Formats: sequence, structure tokens, C-alpha cells
Amino acid sequence: ADTLAMIQARVAKNDPAAICFLGKKYFFGGFGLQKDMQRAVKLWEEAAELGSTEALFSLGDAYDLGDAVQQDKSKSVEFFAKAAMQGHVDSRYNLGCFEGKKGNRDRAVRHWLISAKMGKEQSLEGIKKFFMAGLATKEQYAEALK
Repeated sequence: ADTLAMIQARVAKNDPAAICFLGKKYFFGGFGLQKDMQRAVKLWEEAAELGSTEALFSLGDAYDLGDAVQQDKSKSVEFFAKAAMQGHVDSRYNLGCFEGKKGNRDRAVRHWLISAKMGKEQSLEGIKKFFMAGLATKEQYAEALK
């Protein structure tokens, strides 16, 4: 309860990281909180407004999967794009996945190159798979390995 009280004190001061964290606790249920996915989404929206890239990512996930909101892939991509432009590596990786599924291989590889350089191992794996299938160039694969 002490940890929850500390988080709630930070939430009361509009700390975006604390608001996002509390959203995750409501989303998954934690710290004795009743699972409330809709409340989680509201908290993430608030945290995103205050500049939390993690909240943008969580909103992207929620809209991608249709968790507590109407599934909306384009909204999901918007949230991932906003987070990616602020340096969120998992959002950048997810954008690559979306582009790959749409058949935009060059765009997928560009996103994955950025996230691979940020240390995202799955991005390197994606580029490797594309390279092995003849969908990415040797240069792109070599760049990802740097």
C-alpha cells in the first residue's frame, strides 16, 4: 500500500511516468487494484497528453489489439508513430511490422534499421529474415549489424 500511495502522490502532481505506471497497474491488475482496462486507457491518454512516450506505446497496443477500446489499426499506428518520433524503440519496431504486413518492405526495413541501432534485437531478426528471403539488400543487412 505504501508503494501505491507514493505512486498516487506522484499522479496527483501530474507526473506522466507515474500516471502511465498506474495505468499499467489498472490494465493488468496490480498493487491490489481491481483490473480496469478502461480506466487504464484514460490514464494513458492523460499521461500521453503530458508527454509520456510509454503511454503513447500502451495506447498503440490497446488500439492494435482492441483492448478496452474499439480495435483501430490506423489509430494504433498514429500512437506508435508519435512515440517512435520521440525515440520509443518498441514503437519503431512495431511500425516496421505494420509496414511489413502491408507489403511496404522498404519502409519496414527503414523502421527496423532505426530500432536495430537502438538495440532492438527483433528488428535485426526481421531484417535478417527479409534478407534471407531476398526482400532486403545485403547493404541493409550489413547496416543493421553495425
